[in-house]
Amino acid sequence: MTLKPMSDNVLLKQHEASETTVGGIILATTNKEKPAIYEVVSVGPGSKDVTMTVKAGDKVVVSKFVGTDITLDKVDYKFVKQDDILAIVE
Repeated sequence: MTLKPMSDNVLLKQHEASETTVGGIILATTNKEKPAIYEVVSVGPGSKDVTMTVKAGDKVVVSKFVGTDITLDKVDYKFVKQDDILAIVE
């Protein structure tokens, strides 16, 4: 099953953070806070008022409590509006 965003929606997938520090210490996964960096999986076509500026493969920063979370095939995704994206990570 695939998800295709409509209008100015963007489908994001959590960007996996490194679980080992520079010094080689392995971090516990239970108390870690999820980073606010996501990878763009798919982008809607936009609307007459919104031109889409992000594309699949971009890494973006979003606010902590924005969007709609969904799990499909045991993978966590987040739907957000393009306006909810704060920055593109370069």
